[in-house]
Amino acid sequence: MTAIKHALQRDIFTPHDERLLSIVNVCKAGKKKRNCFLCATVTTERPVQVNVVKVKKSDKGDFYKRQTAWALRDLAVVDAKDATKENPEFDLHFDKVYKWVASSTAEKNTFISCIWKLNQRYLRKKIDFVNVSSQLLEESVPSGENQSVAGGDEEAVDEYQELNAREEQDIEIMMEGCEYAISNAEAFAEKLSRELQVLDGANIQSIMASEKQVNILMTLLDEALKEVDQIELKLSSYEEMLQSVKEQMDQISESNHLIHLSNTNNVKLLSEIEFLVNHMDLAKGHIKALQEGDLASSRGIEACTNAADALLQCMNVALRPGHDMLYAVKQQQQRFSDLREQFARRLASHLNNVFVQQGHDQSSTLAQHSIELTLPNHHPFHRDLLRYAKLMEWLKSTDYGKYEGLTKNYMDYLSRLYEREIKDFFEVAKIKMTGTTKEGKKFATLPRKESAVKQETESLHGSSGKLTGSTSSLNKLSVQSSGNRRSQSSSLLDMGNMSASDLDVADRTKFDKIFEQVLSELEPLCLAEQDFISKFFKLQQHQSTPGTTMNEAEEMDGGTLSRSHNSGVPQTILSEKDMIRQMMIKIFRCIEPELNNLIALGDKIDSFNSLYMLVKMSHHVWTAQNVDPASFLSTTLGNVLVTVKRNFDKCISNQIKQMEEVKISKKSKVGILTFVAEFEEFAALAESIFKNAERRGDLDKAYIKLIRSVFINVEKVANESQKTPRDVVMMENFHHIFATLSRLKISCLEAEKKEAKQKYTDHLQSYVIYSLGQPLEKLNHFFEGVEARVAQGVREEEVSYQLAFNKQELRKVIKEYPGKEVKKGLDNLYKKVDKHLCEEENLLQVVWHSMQDEFIRQYKHFEGLIARCYPGSGVTMEFTIQDILDYCSSIAQSH
Repeated sequence: MTAIKHALQRDIFTPHDERLLSIVNVCKAGKKKRNCFLCATVTTERPVQVNVVKVKKSDKGDFYKRQTAWALRDLAVVDAKDATKENPEFDLHFDKVYKWVASSTAEKNTFISCIWKLNQRYLRKKIDFVNVSSQLLEESVPSGENQSVAGGDEEAVDEYQELNAREEQDIEIMMEGCEYAISNAEAFAEKLSRELQVLDGANIQSIMASEKQVNILMTLLDEALKEVDQIELKLSSYEEMLQSVKEQMDQISESNHLIHLSNTNNVKLLSEIEFLVNHMDLAKGHIKALQEGDLASSRGIEACTNAADALLQCMNVALRPGHDMLYAVKQQQQRFSDLREQFARRLASHLNNVFVQQGHDQSSTLAQHSIELTLPNHHPFHRDLLRYAKLMEWLKSTDYGKYEGLTKNYMDYLSRLYEREIKDFFEVAKIKMTGTTKEGKKFATLPRKESAVKQETESLHGSSGKLTGSTSSLNKLSVQSSGNRRSQSSSLLDMGNMSASDLDVADRTKFDKIFEQVLSELEPLCLAEQDFISKFFKLQQHQSTPGTTMNEAEEMDGGTLSRSHNSGVPQTILSEKDMIRQMMIKIFRCIEPELNNLIALGDKIDSFNSLYMLVKMSHHVWTAQNVDPASFLSTTLGNVLVTVKRNFDKCISNQIKQMEEVKISKKSKVGILTFVAEFEEFAALAESIFKNAERRGDLDKAYIKLIRSVFINVEKVANESQKTPRDVVMMENFHHIFATLSRLKISCLEAEKKEAKQKYTDHLQSYVIYSLGQPLEKLNHFFEGVEARVAQGVREEEVSYQLAFNKQELRKVIKEYPGKEVKKGLDNLYKKVDKHLCEEENLLQVVWHSMQDEFIRQYKHFEGLIARCYPGSGVTMEFTIQDILDYCSSIAQSH
């Protein structure tokens, strides 16, 4: 074991500046026997570190390696298992319990003893030694002998201490004096033993020689002990006196402590009282303002506002623990509650009176607006009420029940007031829209008095807000046929020197201005009221309360916002933004039905008014949505826009239906169909209205529907026409459509414009060919026979040998068509074409020129056949191409 100890010291611990003090050969309990060593070591440098190191033999060789190290200060328990019997097992409790079995009980005891000594010397730590013999731990050593024990321990610990330089030098000198010190170690050891005995004898002799001095020293020690006893007696008496003083000082200290404690308590009590006085004391001026303050004057409102804020601060003060148990605090809180209730009741009553009074004052101004298309200005009313905005905010946070009651009363009063104002406003607008009937300009055949117009206007109102009454009650201006327009125009020109279209444009422009003015008056009215509601009732327009949605919101019930007010401030069911919208719906509940009535009236006056309304309403909706897409104004105008769009679609459908139901006269020529002229009027009007409009897409869709219906029904009428040839109907109307589309330059109808041009060209050619027919009928039949023979295989130059087609037959046929007969036939054809064509489209010369070209083409064809089939015969027509040109020109000029 000694050799192993030296080897471990040399190979493992010396390189780490450690000294190995104890070693035990162990293996883990209950497992495969794999031996290792537990070593107790200390560092050579200060401060000294004490460690327990686990060392095991390497698997690859005979050398040892350091595996694990624990600091002795981390050791909590040493369990030797049995203090009376020999047992090699023991446990060491570090971060966990390590169970070991020593190779022998003696090694285990030596190691545990070393651990105990190291703990006593270096750590002084409470390590529990369980099941360890008391003799082994040397617990019987008195405290006065600690130094000697420590010295003995150091000697035991330093048993294998290394030699210092001086010791090594002395040993070398000694060994040099003995030549056989290395060759014969036993002789050298015996020599050293004899010299040591000589020295011991000399020491004993020296001690015996100094016995006399020892006796003298003992005498002195006895005297010193006596002096010590006397000093101890004096110290005891002094200690008794000090004990009395100590008791008195303790009493004084306790008294001072009580005084300090009392002073501390007084300071704390004063602080608490000052806190309550400073935070729960309401000035007399504030109390007087809350009880008697003038809520009608600006100064009184300001005083009441300051007093209400001070009261709210006093009521909302954060009391410290225990304050609410004080009677004075409870009494003050009750007083504050009474003041709050009294002032809230007084404020609510005053504001209700203000609402009523303002409603009466505002109603008195309605008369002056009844003749003008303007809405009364509510700005003075809002300005006066906004003085109470801070008080409303106070009421909202302190007594939500009264705040909600004021909200309901405000909505009730204002809804009735706005309903009167808005209905009167719309009545003026309706009278202005239909006012032209009083002058007899628009409906010359049906003059009516103002009372009749008023009565019919009022009859348009129904409980559901929809228009009632027949179309004839207001003489709806649907698009009429061109013939009816001309007849109506003549009667109107006699009255006002204005055409029907001029009257239509004037009336529609007037309607557009009235409708725009209606929307322009409503928009600032709604925005101003919404802004006032937000400021007066302290509702945020652009911030919703977190965690609330409209799905969770309850609807308005009898004008009240559904909220629970069991406490001062209820849980929010509606977001503040939704509350504003609900209030606006309640206050302006008549706007949407009145707008729908006005729109229906405009549509009955003239279905084309829906175009104006669609553009104006779309623009106002777009403007409102840019400000706030979810606002009352945006939502209401959006709903009305749906109605306007529905009327616009209905206008388009009615025009298509009129096209499908059109009937033509069997006795007169067709000319330009009424619905073709109406489409031209509609397109021209729509282009002027929808210029730079937001809803251009709706118009383009309507164009496509209308033009397709126009195409279909023109062809349908052409097929049904008896007086006018089909080709003439198609040619004239598609020429008119093409001219209209070319003039208006509607981008979405480019394909239809090309189609109209193609149809016009095709039917012009067809009509020319059909009308011209066979002006030289017998000659035409003759050459048809010639062409038939050629087709059957007869050579062209041999046709003249055919009996029915010889030169004599050809001359006979040609003689039947002298120039005079040809001119007569062309003149009859011109008259016939003039009878077919209408004057509006002015296509007579175009058709006549086409017929001239076609006749010349036929003439050249006949000449070509004569030249090929009758070469050298000298047979020619009795008139020339120049004759044809002269005939046509002469006929055209004569007519």
